[in-house]
Amino acid sequence: MRRALAVRATGACLAAGCLLVLAPVGATPRGCGDLAGGRLCIEGPIGGAGGFTTRFTQYDGRPAVHVRLGYQRRDRRLTAFAGWFGASTTTDGRAQLSGRLATASDECIRGVLMDPRGKAYVTGWRCAGAR
Repeated sequence: MRRALAVRATGACLAAGCLLVLAPVGATPRGCGDLAGGRLCIEGPIGGAGGFTTRFTQYDGRPAVHVRLGYQRRDRRLTAFAGWFGASTTTDGRAQLSGRLATASDECIRGVLMDPRGKAYVTGWRCAGAR
């Protein structure tokens, strides 16, 4: 009985410890995602036409990197392939590209970054009406 309680307590402590280790240091802003090398964000007016910007900000001390920046859209029926604003090399730890999009009121959008090896990274989805 004691052994079973000790195992359960150890398991609970390990689980709680994992949650503390994985918890973010600060709140990630809406439309952003934290990557191993920096933060990827997308901004723009979902549910209408306007300018959208995808921005990658590297953590301090990282070497410059060439990235493709863009977006991905979805609605109730489908998720589209990524669209690209273009490619850029980080300068002073930052790369950002913009373009104009018209989004419907039922759409969601997320930022996309492709690294030099062709691996894609994305932010969480931002949807019209979500505050």
